[in-house]
Amino acid sequence: MTGNRLLIPALAAASLMALFAACLLGSTPMPAGRVLAALFGGADAADQLVVWQIRLPRALAAFVAGAALGISGASLQGLLRNPLAEPGVLGVSASASLFATVSLYYGVAALSPWVLPIAAILGALVATALIALAAIRTRSVVTLILIGVGISSFAGAAMSLLMNLAPTPFTLSDMINWMLGSVANRSFREIGFAAPFLMAGAAILLASRRGLSALTLGEEAASGVGLNLRNQRILTVLGAGLATGGSVALAGAIGFVGIVAPHIIRPFVNHDPARSLIPSALLAGLILVLADIGVRLLPTTNELKLGVVAALIGAPAFVWIAMRRRALNG
Repeated sequence: MTGNRLLIPALAAASLMALFAACLLGSTPMPAGRVLAALFGGADAADQLVVWQIRLPRALAAFVAGAALGISGASLQGLLRNPLAEPGVLGVSASASLFATVSLYYGVAALSPWVLPIAAILGALVATALIALAAIRTRSVVTLILIGVGISSFAGAAMSLLMNLAPTPFTLSDMINWMLGSVANRSFREIGFAAPFLMAGAAILLASRRGLSALTLGEEAASGVGLNLRNQRILTVLGAGLATGGSVALAGAIGFVGIVAPHIIRPFVNHDPARSLIPSALLAGLILVLADIGVRLLPTTNELKLGVVAALIGAPAFVWIAMRRRALNG
């Protein structure tokens, strides 16, 4: 029990350390003293520019995007009672990216800074609603995963079509950023535009988290203890859609972190979905900050996209979780 109580403080402390490390490290490492001086206004203008305008916003964007995916993944796994569920695997991230890409392709995103996050959130809500409807109609885990693969494949094909038809190289570059995921050149302004949707989604999921614990008993038993299944599905879908859409609007499509973080956290909270939400968010944010530090430090000619690195790490983990689940089920 002591370990459980210390889990959230430990993850919060590790996240703060990772954010500080992200300010230290880069193409030109900075000593800790200079970073602290820059953070608290005691450094020269150049150091303050590097920390406050480049490194800190980028690290915070990675953390916030990862946290949104972590809490969404934990919630969807609780709702569907399926440890393989998460926004990326179920096509939610791809659908959000498709809607964002459409707004970029037609130039609508240039009309207002709010257009892109709203488009991404609409896409996430559409895909999440489809998954929720499928969960109501079928109890087959395989069917749900296949539907998610189908949504993701269709969204990917549609984005590829738009890329082929991109009117300018700049439009194509923007589309690639949303498809592959990146927090490069993010600013506090962009975090601010995504923040209301991220916060609203997280608040809805946290407010409805007790229903996820009840669902571990099964839908009939949960209904018997007073849970309104319809409202629980709607709230979880809405919260996950808002949080995932905000994450995609900020960092593009980043997969698998939403399944890996809750899977790691689950044994520490006695497999209680409600208690896994906050730790999963913190761990997923921490993972993305560390991954982005790795992206910046890798000696490559062109900087790798964060979504690519997350997939390289997360995809094998997803396969291992799936194989382990099958072995446990006999």
